[in-house]
Amino acid sequence: MIGASDIAFYALSLLALVTGWRVFRTDSMVRASFLLMVSFIAVGLIMVLRAAPYIGVATVFMMAVEMMVMALFMVMFMMNPAGLNPMNMVHQERLSIAAGVIAFIGLAVAILMSELPVNPVSESKQVVHDLGIELLGNSMLIFETAGVTLLATMVGTVILSSRAGRFGAADAGSVPPGLDPGGAPAGRQPEEGEGGGHHHHHGHGHHNHGSGH
Repeated sequence: MIGASDIAFYALSLLALVTGWRVFRTDSMVRASFLLMVSFIAVGLIMVLRAAPYIGVATVFMMAVEMMVMALFMVMFMMNPAGLNPMNMVHQERLSIAAGVIAFIGLAVAILMSELPVNPVSESKQVVHDLGIELLGNSMLIFETAGVTLLATMVGTVILSSRAGRFGAADAGSVPPGLDPGGAPAGRQPEEGEGGGHHHHHGHGHHNHGSGH
């Protein structure tokens, strides 16, 4: 009889497959990052259901942070505003399809043909506790340093990608590209009078330069 855990397993498996497929079908790099994050989170929850809580929770934490950092860097560095305008997400399609099919078949054959070990662990054994002590005993400083570095990176990325600049709006005078070649600009456009502080700063600088002469 199918129980709640079986239903959750099939639902999470379907979610992981659909979001993983949508990564290659969406036309936005930021949306692709979030779809990939959802797919990995679904896989992590499947691990939790399969009595592997440490691997599952670690996958959720690591992939959530990694995909968020990736999306933030895309917002900061991409000329395509926030990576949200349509763009081709697939390159070398034939090679990609062939590599994916070969990898899928190889992994499926390896899983079905291999004799997996059967060595159940006693329910009273504190597996997660022992693993945590093993990993974080001598490596605590490394993990903490990596965590602080990631946090600083995320904060810095948000600040650098913010629209509000030190001397006015960062998008003053800029026009977003069109969705079609030669088409009308897409998205939000700066209104008249925005970024006044920026122009005022330049004017003030020219005034001082002229008075110096």
